[in-house]
Amino acid sequence: MTLQEAVVFFSVYENCHKFMVELRWPSGVVCCPRCGSDRVVYLAKAKAWKCYQKHDQAKFTLKTGTVFEDSPIALAKWITAVWQVVNCRNGISSWELHRALGVTQKTAWFMLHRIRLAMQDDNGGKLGSWDGGEVEVDETFIGGKARNMHADRKQKMQKLTGRDAGKTIVLGMLERHGNVRAKVVSDRKASTIRPIIREHIESGSNVHSDEFGDSWRIDAEFYHQFVNHAEKYVNGQCHTNGIENFWSLLKRCIGGTYVSVEPFHLFRYVDEQAFRFNNRKHDTGEVVTDYERFTAALSKIVGRRLTYKQLTGKEGVPAEAF
Repeated sequence: MTLQEAVVFFSVYENCHKFMVELRWPSGVVCCPRCGSDRVVYLAKAKAWKCYQKHDQAKFTLKTGTVFEDSPIALAKWITAVWQVVNCRNGISSWELHRALGVTQKTAWFMLHRIRLAMQDDNGGKLGSWDGGEVEVDETFIGGKARNMHADRKQKMQKLTGRDAGKTIVLGMLERHGNVRAKVVSDRKASTIRPIIREHIESGSNVHSDEFGDSWRIDAEFYHQFVNHAEKYVNGQCHTNGIENFWSLLKRCIGGTYVSVEPFHLFRYVDEQAFRFNNRKHDTGEVVTDYERFTAALSKIVGRRLTYKQLTGKEGVPAEAF
């Protein structure tokens, strides 16, 4: 139930093996991640299974088909890293992880991004409800001020963002007493924001936003209420204090722990903070324990893969694909 207990428990391979098998194959029947066949045999010395179906790469391990695939890092270190990422309220930097696990900083950075991929939300269903669910919508700006940048840094930012060097926009949607969804957007135009609102919020919901929401309002599908922050922050039941709380947590994480984040990786850090925010309480109001948050993250490692070339953009694949 604590980090110390997790380190001691998972330092024994047999414990890691049993835990991961139960997590990946709850039915107790181990299946090949490549063909789905259960005609497999465990090779104890190799710590791997062999599939008897005819296909390439008949052998597979606990890491195969997960975000850990093709990693020489021991499973015990991977599991410890996951525990720290999901349970450190303000995140954990690659430098801190490299010192804690005894790996290089570059390896720790790669590990963190692969874990963030597992933490991405599946977005099951929409926020709000057709009969008037309460959803707060707001945007925030993340990044350093252009006037404080060195000329070389400013020029690099202009090439990366395709516009004047400045801050990156993140759009957030929070269902009151529920979950949050946040997405990096290119601009604040109605043509950009409206499709996102329709995708994530149930038609008929009560949408609360600041005065800027007036530029993208969709009166035919949602009930809009606005609060002018130049005058006040609460107008009856209309306010954006919930999503502002999430922004404060996100900026504390980025500014305090990670210090500097590239715009093309920002969505990964947003997903990381959204996962911790959405797994803070159960529907009953009870606080989610560290172990429950840990297993929730590990339950999503299967079927996801991020290579170093993909992460660094050397395969020519858009970052949004991951």
